[in-house]
Amino acid sequence: MKNSAPYRTGQRLPLNAGTPAGEEDQSLVLRLSVNPRARRISIRIDARTGEVVAVAPSERRLSDAVAFARSKADWISERLEARVEGLPLEPGATILLHGRPTRLEATGTAGAARLVREAGGPVIRSGGDGEAFGRRVENLLKREARTQLTARTEHHLRSLNQKPVKVSIVDTRSRWGSCSPHNRSIRYSWRVVLAPPEVLDYLAAHEVAHLVHADHSPAYWSVVHRLVGDHRPFRAWLREHGQALHAVGR
Repeated sequence: MKNSAPYRTGQRLPLNAGTPAGEEDQSLVLRLSVNPRARRISIRIDARTGEVVAVAPSERRLSDAVAFARSKADWISERLEARVEGLPLEPGATILLHGRPTRLEATGTAGAARLVREAGGPVIRSGGDGEAFGRRVENLLKREARTQLTARTEHHLRSLNQKPVKVSIVDTRSRWGSCSPHNRSIRYSWRVVLAPPEVLDYLAAHEVAHLVHADHSPAYWSVVHRLVGDHRPFRAWLREHGQALHAVGR
């Protein structure tokens, strides 16, 4: 039987309906995606590619996702215009680490990256040229992320009398973390370590709370509040600075 759904996952089409093929503004192309775990239709901007993505829980709902995205075309255009350019990890760059501006400096050697705390602020010094320099710095940031996020995850697990989980540090395009209660694993973006410690702590609490409630119900947010208090300032910080953090190392 032929699939009656007018759209399919992975399909790309003009965001603005009625635009003739071949005349589309490439910044306004919509990519369709099906995520069976999604509870509702949503739109996002892929931090790596800059593409607009409409997400639906099934292919049957993709037409609704297209209609929703097209109704938000002006908002999407504004977000694309405000999109932060990538910030490569290269000598001379300044990134955030634990919410503090941190300079990247080359040592002229082949040594690993190391974090140095100076009177003028933290500095990451690393050997390597070109991409090798960036890899060394990213490896240091990943190690720092694993140390901090593992510690805060374990703290919140103890607070909720939860058993241990497997913590993984990954390179995600837009998500800060994810929790799989069925196999007791939590994945975090390494870029979480760029945020202030209290924001990192909130993100750890956010994922741990999903072990109790695998949704975003009032009961779930009650657990988050129990762990970190008022979470709204942390979420507001991420809304304001998250796009810039996701651009680091791109």
